[in-house]
Amino acid sequence: MTTNSYDLKTPHLDLIKSPADLKGKSAAELQLIADDLRAETIDAVSVTGGHLGAGLGVVELTVALHKVFNTPEDIIIWDVGHQAYPHKILTGRRDRIRTLRQGGGLSGFTKRSESEYDPFGTAHASTSISAALGFCASRDAQGKSNSVIAVIGDGSISAGMAYEAMNQAAETTGQLTVILNDNDMSIAPPVGGMSNYLAKLVSSGHYRNLRKVGKKVAGVLPKPLQDAAKKAEEFARGMATGGTLFEELGFYYIGPIDGHDMETLLEVLENAKQITDRPVLIHAVTQKGKGYAPAENADDKYHGVQRFNVITGEQSKSKSNAPSYTRVFGETLVKLGDTDNKIVGITAAMPSGTGIDIFGKAYPARVFDVGIAEQHAVTFAAGLAADGMKPFCAIYSTFLQRGYDQVVHDVALQHLPVRFAIDRAGLVGADGQTHAGSFDIGFMGALPGMVLMAASDEAELALMTKTALEINDRPSAFRYPRGEGVGVEIPEILTPLEIGKGRIIQQGSKIALLSFGTRLQEALKAANKLGALGLSTTVADARFAKPLDTNLINDLVKNHEVLITLEEGAMGGFGAFVLQYLAQSGQLDGGVKIRTLHLPDIFQDHNSPEMQYKEAGLDADSIIHTALTALGMDETEQVKILNTIK
Repeated sequence: MTTNSYDLKTPHLDLIKSPADLKGKSAAELQLIADDLRAETIDAVSVTGGHLGAGLGVVELTVALHKVFNTPEDIIIWDVGHQAYPHKILTGRRDRIRTLRQGGGLSGFTKRSESEYDPFGTAHASTSISAALGFCASRDAQGKSNSVIAVIGDGSISAGMAYEAMNQAAETTGQLTVILNDNDMSIAPPVGGMSNYLAKLVSSGHYRNLRKVGKKVAGVLPKPLQDAAKKAEEFARGMATGGTLFEELGFYYIGPIDGHDMETLLEVLENAKQITDRPVLIHAVTQKGKGYAPAENADDKYHGVQRFNVITGEQSKSKSNAPSYTRVFGETLVKLGDTDNKIVGITAAMPSGTGIDIFGKAYPARVFDVGIAEQHAVTFAAGLAADGMKPFCAIYSTFLQRGYDQVVHDVALQHLPVRFAIDRAGLVGADGQTHAGSFDIGFMGALPGMVLMAASDEAELALMTKTALEINDRPSAFRYPRGEGVGVEIPEILTPLEIGKGRIIQQGSKIALLSFGTRLQEALKAANKLGALGLSTTVADARFAKPLDTNLINDLVKNHEVLITLEEGAMGGFGAFVLQYLAQSGQLDGGVKIRTLHLPDIFQDHNSPEMQYKEAGLDADSIIHTALTALGMDETEQVKILNTIK
């Protein structure tokens, strides 16, 4: 039943402290627990925000898995982890579920260090089957007999990595259960009583015993007839249930089944558990956002949400009037596309997340969503560029890592003008370690011929999009963060930037702050405080990490006592490029004191972006501390001098 009102005081879920408490429960009792689990998930995410729709779609499956299998000895790997909130609640973390994605709280994804029930961390899609296969091979080598289960969504299974793993599975192990959580009906035939019945039938011991008898009979036939009989049986079963593809990969296909029918789930999972001679794929059709009307009726099924009102479903809105960087990119691309029909947009299953959907609404025939396939997206863009089109390949920084070989070999090596719009650059707040865009400055800047830019505000992002459009002889990339801009006005007429040319924002004489990206705003705050202390400070926006503005760097080194570089990236990035230039040009031996501020050499935990950058030492106070320390002031002196301007 769909409802927007939930009684969180019902005792069913309260009695479940661990998966062991599910043992011995009937299907009817488990459904009551599932109902409470769904309500608890909705209420928790309404407080914290996060990924809601996927978790609501697997509530019954989560309960059934922990009932049938003996976790944590049996291994369950949840692909991506968006769907794992109910799993966390059932596995001893209910008391902390309202700390989800908050500083010091639970991760929004499965995480090995968080619980023994999270055997493998998953936040980038399509990794679960490969990881599960590793667990299987290890189990078999050690002579153990535990079950291994991978739960993968229909979006994640579209990626090539999933098929690479499935192609190896039958040759590697006998016991592996893959559950295809199909919540989009993208590959499923109709589901109902008959398909549930067939799934129970083909997964049952009776059917498999009969199948073995048939194989023995066929075994005395000539080889061509044996092959024909095997094909006929698989084809007949595939026609009835839709699993021919998976059968060809060596899996025993079961389904499709109703992923919300507790009785069917329990019986099919129990049957699958007994199949140990070949991998099994269970095709479960679920409804994303199941049981919560606002999610069921939303186009995105509440995939990712802000805090919201449980009764109305209304999400909290930002108090800022500044547009997001993502929107600025999308709207700028539309503006450029109005006068250039060779512009095309490419996304890897993130059209709204990258702003490509905005361009797609204006020019649907010029947008390509290739699915969760970043490697393909990059080489596809290379092919477009090689034939004269002007592709903008918009990918999150953390996901661009998956296509790096293609960036090197298929784009940079061939000097092809693919334009990479790198969204979610820098730290990303609640999504934490797995989604931080920490490394692209280093890995993109290492490539010969690459033009690499970083926007300091939304106006700069619009100008860099235009600049990339005009670069037709080599690849280019521009990076920008998650979230809203600073509220600056975007020029009506966009003029390309001069390649490799930075700009002075504020002129000083003692300290120089050279920023690459949106740390520019913190640099300006720091400069104002330093100025109040009588320390005249220059603030410069580098704009380009490659090619570097060497004239600007020369000037800053020559005319200041301290030079501090700032970037929202890991070590080995912009600051390293500056240091390398200064070393090669013999300028490190001078009197200037040089410091590089970048992300720390750790994978930072999730928190608010403001707290993350403070922890990283990239806020205004940290910049001031670095400058004063470089000038020789100890901590006591710094406290005294800073107290004079409070």
